[in-house]
Amino acid sequence: MQNTIITKVEVIKLNLPYKEPFVISLGVIPEATNVVVRIHTSLGLTGTGECAPFVFIVGETQETVFELAKQVGKMLLGRDPFAIAERLHEIDRAVKGNPTMKSAFDMAFYDLLALRANLPLYRLLGGSNNKEIYTDMTIGIGDPKKMWRDAVEIKKSGFPAVKVKLGTTMKEDVARIKTIRDAVGSDYPIRIDANQGWDTITAIETLKALEPFGIEHCEEPIPHWNNHELVKVKENSPIPIMADESVFDHHDAFRLASMGACDYFNIKLSKSGGINNALKIVAVAEAAGIKCQVGCMSESRFALTALMHLVLASDIIVHYDMDSSLMLDKDPVSGGIEYKGAGLWILGESPGIGASFDEAFLESMELVSIS
Repeated sequence: MQNTIITKVEVIKLNLPYKEPFVISLGVIPEATNVVVRIHTSLGLTGTGECAPFVFIVGETQETVFELAKQVGKMLLGRDPFAIAERLHEIDRAVKGNPTMKSAFDMAFYDLLALRANLPLYRLLGGSNNKEIYTDMTIGIGDPKKMWRDAVEIKKSGFPAVKVKLGTTMKEDVARIKTIRDAVGSDYPIRIDANQGWDTITAIETLKALEPFGIEHCEEPIPHWNNHELVKVKENSPIPIMADESVFDHHDAFRLASMGACDYFNIKLSKSGGINNALKIVAVAEAAGIKCQVGCMSESRFALTALMHLVLASDIIVHYDMDSSLMLDKDPVSGGIEYKGAGLWILGESPGIGASFDEAFLESMELVSIS
């Protein structure tokens, strides 16, 4: 029996404008500058992956991902696409770091494997589609009056929680949360994300000042490299701490868990290197008794669909920050997860990831084909 091999790899730039520029403590994001990878095989199946590079988080840009992906595509020609562990190991040996670029190939491989099995990916991962998944909605840093209006609209739209970007000064951040709490009432869940914006002292003082406002958890309060100080923040914070930029892969997860540095892990496919590493983070979390959230960068609905499959495969993932595609001004994706309003995402039973990109839209983007 002839082995299936990779016959062609396509690398495509995917540019999608935001409805309005998105502001966090690390910078301003005017549009999604993503990359799509499509792996074609001799079996006639095509696997698709998408990644969203954030240079100030992962050190990658659309341009670096695009160029490296072309080199990786050449290396993969003629290889078995279903030997996922071998292919990912080869990519890791060939390219140091660059988890976002790697995540696009990882996603395409898993799409192919599930397509070959004629199963939705979540079933291949051992999951079940028997729970409702509601995303929160994020408010970027801005004028308090605008943040107040955004919070009111988010609650009115039925989202189960609001996530607020912080990370400037204690006075400004406390004022923002006070304004938002006044807007949404005392019982509506508020989550915060400082994106490494505070130092240790500011983080502890700010988190203590925010205690009366009933915050569910705080993501990445201090710089990602400062794990020992994160322990100090957690020990002194009345608000649970979630590791985000400090947990890229399972090695980071193991280190943080062994230090007792956080209460939650935030898993993002474009940060972890893809589904394979995300599953390893989940395994560490399960062993350590740490719950997880899934999050996103600027992914379209395609990559969010892949993320949904991961969610359905693990009960330890309990928070869902899957709102990136709702902030984009275009949706070139067909199939996949469907937004039902009030934060609810649902997933059908199509094989593989179960979504695809509009061909005409991709043809309008910069595309390179390697064969």
